[in-house]
Amino acid sequence: MIPLAALAIYLGGWWFFFALAGVIGLAAYEFYCLMWEGGYRPAVPLGIGLSLSLLLSARFPSLPLTAPIITATLIFSLIWHVIAYERGSERPTTDWALTLAGGLYLGWMGSLLIRLRDLPGGLNWVLLAFLPVWIADSAAYFVGRKWGTHKCCPRLSPKKSWEGTVAGWMAAILSTTVIGVVFGLAVLPAAALGVLLAVFTPLGDLAESMFKRQVGIKDSSHLIPGHGGVLDRIDSLLFSIPIVYYFIVLALGLTLLP
Repeated sequence: MIPLAALAIYLGGWWFFFALAGVIGLAAYEFYCLMWEGGYRPAVPLGIGLSLSLLLSARFPSLPLTAPIITATLIFSLIWHVIAYERGSERPTTDWALTLAGGLYLGWMGSLLIRLRDLPGGLNWVLLAFLPVWIADSAAYFVGRKWGTHKCCPRLSPKKSWEGTVAGWMAAILSTTVIGVVFGLAVLPAAALGVLLAVFTPLGDLAESMFKRQVGIKDSSHLIPGHGGVLDRIDSLLFSIPIVYYFIVLALGLTLLP
């Protein structure tokens, strides 16, 4: 899938928007399906609608759309679950919270990727958010598979080891530093960004593992044979995107998009 992702990132604009909307829409659907499998009843159409609407608001940053979108979803989803409770729903407050959480989790993180791509030099910054994560994941997998003996998070992810985790940290710091310098960052800021990515992006994977463990599901779906679903493929990226976006904006003094 990397060539398709690379093409969409390179083209940018509406091509990038529609490709990302497809990915986020599918990931949101998988998230809500997980919750339904676990016995929860979030409002799937409203949650997916919130995710995609936040992407659209990022595509038109000059228009004040984000606050109205979130406000409308808060109100209509609450009405939805009030009616659901009257019809026999057992946990409407939890379902309401899940409706909002899923939409914000995927829609807001995805919207920041659009904003990152639209920054000056955006193509480079998107690659900086993606490549170190892929490199670190690969290093953690191969080192952990060959030498991993000490379990890192046995309850959330039994196959993860400290050996693989440390290899992933080192790969993330080194690759971010090298790529960041190539793209115009100074060595120290690039290394600092590498530390942030090394520490926080594995938590994106563990967060999704928490969702799946709680409802007793191994993969978010079977869409990609041998790899699970879309959400399984982007869980770490959902943490790297905001880190790179806000770091680049602050480090380079760029105008912070709303």
